[in-house]
This record gives sequence, C-alpha cells and structure tokens, in this order.
Amino acid sequence: MALTPLSDALHILMTQVPSAPSSSNEPLSQCLWRTLAAPVTACIDVPGFDNSAMDGYAVRARDLPGTLPVSQRIPAGAVAQPLMPGTAARIFTGAMLPDGADTIIMQEDVLAKEGEISVLGCVTHGQHIRRQGADIRVGHTILSEGRVLMPQDLGLAASLGYATLPVRRRLRVAVLTTGDELVAPGEPRQPWQIYNSNGPQICAQIEAMGMRAIETATLPDDPTIIGDALERAAVEADCIVTCGGVSVGEEDHVRAQIEARGQLALWKLAIKPGKPLAFGVVEGCPVFGLPGNPVSAWVTFALVVRPWLAKAQGAELPSPRRFTAQAGFQVDRPGSREEFLRVELHAGNPWIARKSSDQSSAVLSSVSHAQGLAIIPVGSTVKEGDPVQVLLMSELLSPLTA
Repeated sequence: MALTPLSDALHILMTQVPSAPSSSNEPLSQCLWRTLAAPVTACIDVPGFDNSAMDGYAVRARDLPGTLPVSQRIPAGAVAQPLMPGTAARIFTGAMLPDGADTIIMQEDVLAKEGEISVLGCVTHGQHIRRQGADIRVGHTILSEGRVLMPQDLGLAASLGYATLPVRRRLRVAVLTTGDELVAPGEPRQPWQIYNSNGPQICAQIEAMGMRAIETATLPDDPTIIGDALERAAVEADCIVTCGGVSVGEEDHVRAQIEARGQLALWKLAIKPGKPLAFGVVEGCPVFGLPGNPVSAWVTFALVVRPWLAKAQGAELPSPRRFTAQAGFQVDRPGSREEFLRVELHAGNPWIARKSSDQSSAVLSSVSHAQGLAIIPVGSTVKEGDPVQVLLMSELLSPLTA
C-alpha cells in the first residue's frame, strides 16, 4: 500500500467523521472545556447602566470650573439619586451614574475639603464613564456554536445571568496499548521490559481536549486478545485509539484485527516520524492505530487524531498556525516523507529553531523539551540559516481553543 501524504489523509479522515454527540444544559461549573451546542446571545446590555470607571466625583461639566458642594455618596450597588445642579456626587468604581451627571472626575484630580471639592486640572466632558451597552448589546451573539468554553467565556456568560449553557456530551475515547514488553508505571520492571508511556500521554492529550479517556490495561501481543479488546471498547466508546501493533512485524496484530473484525480505510502516512498509522472501523466504532514508538504516537495524535476528534466533538478547531524561523540545523539529504523535527526555539530577529536532542522516534524527552515542530517538505534539504516553517507545540497541545 502506497504512503498517503498527510494532507490527503486528513481529507479522507474528515469525510468520515460521525455526527456530533447529543447536548444538554449544564451548570457553568461543569462547562469548562466543553463544546457549545448552540450560540449564546446577550439577553441584557453590558454594562446594564451608565456607571463610573473610577473612584471620584460625578458632576455636570457645565458647572465647572469652580467649587462644588458634595450632595450625595454613591457606592457600587446603591441607587443613585438625581444630581442636584451645581453639586458633585462622591462616587465609586462601578456605581450607577446619577441622572443629570455627565462627567466623572478622578479623586486624585480634586481637592476635597469640608464637604466640597475644587477641581485641580482640566476636565473633558464625558470622561471616565462606562456607558450602558458599551461592551455588549442585547441580541448580539457573544459565544458561537462549536466554541470550546474557556474560563473567560464562563465569566462572560455569568455576567449576562446565564447559570447553565447547552454543551455537547464529552466524547468517550478508549485507549489501548499493546506490547509484551510493556509494564505499567509504578510496577516492578524486569530488565527486558519498558514502562508504558503511550497510555498516559495519549490519555492526557484526550483529557486536555475536554473529552473522556478510557484507558485499559496493556494488552499482550496476542491477536485474539487484541481483537476481543477492540470489540469490547467499540461498545463502550465513541472512538478507539491504539498504540503499537500497526507496522509489518510478526507481532504487529492491531491492523490485522481491524481488518478481520471490521474495515481498514487508511494505513501508512508519508510523514516522519509516524509512518505506520491505521484508521478503520470495528463494530461501527472508528479506530485509530498509532505507532508504538512514543514520539511517533505523540506526533500522529497531534497532527491526525486531534483534528478528527475535534470535528467529531462538534468543536471549531482552526488549523494550527505556523510561523517562520531560521534553521539552526541542516538537513543534507532530501527525504521521501514530510518530516517534523522537534525543535527548541531561541528568541531573536528572526527566531532560531534548533533540534531538540536526539530525533529518534523513541526519544520522548525530545518532545518534552521542544517548543515546536519544524516542517521539512518532501524532497527538501535545509542549510543552517534557511527559513523553515514551525508548528508551535502550544498549538498542538492546548485545549480546543481558537
């Protein structure tokens, strides 16, 4: 089977995304990183009334200059009385502007003495007033359908009086890792064994997207056990992500079990790291088979699985932004696959991208230390100092925010 370029693979995968999950109204405390199922419109103006942006004095500009007696005191939350002509009202930040007042003078700009004030400087008509509706007007859409809700979004909804929001059910994603050589972190390890890093890192990426990760015990390299686990996970989950067992070795059984118990739609990507990636369906449940090497698993999840899951969740997820840096490395031989080098970024004009440690697909520390992925197109070489396109790690790891 020929290798599929990443762009072609994403096009194929995005045509095979199921409908977004059902929705329900949930309290704001349960909505963080959830996907909004319907647009939210403003039911009130924000601010809801003209108010003071400063601690100071509310006046009528036409009464200035001069000395003005203080006729009332208006803290935030109090009802303001109409301002008597020729007087000033002591007012505090957020307090309602009294009828008749049209200007706020900061307390630092007056001399207050025995119930009256004298203005020390120039005053501009209308200064330091937050007008009703200056932030949000009734009827305006403030949060769009498909938005993944951030803390500030919940604060915005609360400021409009919303106690609940309509959000999508969190996708359930089963994570299966395979390999006789794997042992769970914290368990005794034999000299021929390695700790399972793929399970925790893939589950963490799923949880960071606001979804539910369902991790199973590590599966041995046994085709029947792997196939049975796929079928059980298909009943419980909306999607399955496996790690390991999708290459061409005698002990690589995942891809074969996807074909035997379902249908295989995609195998092998023209990228480095991450060539042995599979996608198919078992018992109606989509399955992504990621490579077993931890860097390859991380890269293929970030570049392929993440955008697919976002669309399946009903979330708006823009393509990850790229920026241009100067190569602090060289690539001497053109490759037949699009390559993604882990790079550390060094501030400058322009920024410098240097390789992060060993680029082997087994060296997970190179991902932990990197700030970006430098993209090397198929058939390209790079000289030190050449411009290179870089994907920021923050674009590939953060929750599903635009």
